[in-house]
Amino acid sequence: MESHLAPLLIAIVAAGASARLCVLLRPLLVRYALARPNARSSHSQPTPQGGGIAVLTGAFLALGLALLFVPPPVAARQDLLLVMAAAVALAAVGAWDDIRPLSPALRLALQALCVGVVLFWAAPDLRLFPELLPLPVERGLALIAGIWFVNLANFMDGIDWITVAGIVPLTGALALAGIAGPLDPATGFLAAALLGGLVGFAPFNKPTARLFLGDVGSLPIGLITAYLLYRLAGTGALAAALILPLYHVADSTITLFRRLLRGEKVWQAHRSHFYQQATVNGFGISEIVAQIALLNLGLVALAGLSIAFPAFWAQFACLFAAALLTGILLRRFARKRTSL
Repeated sequence: MESHLAPLLIAIVAAGASARLCVLLRPLLVRYALARPNARSSHSQPTPQGGGIAVLTGAFLALGLALLFVPPPVAARQDLLLVMAAAVALAAVGAWDDIRPLSPALRLALQALCVGVVLFWAAPDLRLFPELLPLPVERGLALIAGIWFVNLANFMDGIDWITVAGIVPLTGALALAGIAGPLDPATGFLAAALLGGLVGFAPFNKPTARLFLGDVGSLPIGLITAYLLYRLAGTGALAAALILPLYHVADSTITLFRRLLRGEKVWQAHRSHFYQQATVNGFGISEIVAQIALLNLGLVALAGLSIAFPAFWAQFACLFAAALLTGILLRRFARKRTSL
């Protein structure tokens, strides 16, 4: 198999396996994992959750086949296996929490353990600021950032197709980066596998969804995405790694600080995110996710420009443009839609 074709084949196999598993698992999930609407829900009908099982299984099946037929260097293969193991462990934490809710402290501790495995064993030599920060400080900040990304991926999975709209463009860009650079091919394989898994899940999650990811899917997807972005940043493409997930990061982080300032219990479910406000302000679900997807495609283009033009002024310009576009969409979602 030609190595430059491997990411495409991985994505195709992952998509097919994920879609097939969604069909097979859905009757079981209807019986045992039904998410019923409540005051904080964005859905109005009981809907099975647990589609993340299909996404992860399809992705890892395709990735495992790729490791057999296009084996990367031993160290890269070991890193991927560690990430896969940590993602499976985090999926188990999510499934446990879906069935029998964990205390916030225990949930956070288990998430930190999974993120720590990835950070300290799957990326042990990766440094972003070796001349600015001591290693323990940088590792501590990376651990906090990883835990936050895991949780924000979960928080942002609140309406149909929003995770697809957010993560598919990002992983598509990273899969291409694994082919053309700067990302290493093994990390590109992982991005292609997650891309395919989500594409296979997408028809079942389109509005009005017949299947949700559940915590069993959103938490490990957050972990894998954080690892992919960390790897990208480690190549020197820090601006690109900041730009690619900017909508999800901005929506969730601004919402978190707003809730902290209001004295709310931030670990409890709510409907304060900008995309949730948009549903109240007159925007339809399909319209919201379409605008997020279009923004994310624009962010992919800006991330690509930031890699192509490494000068400081170009990096700053790309970051500024990304922040501006993201801010415009957040402001649009936060305001009542005006009738034409």
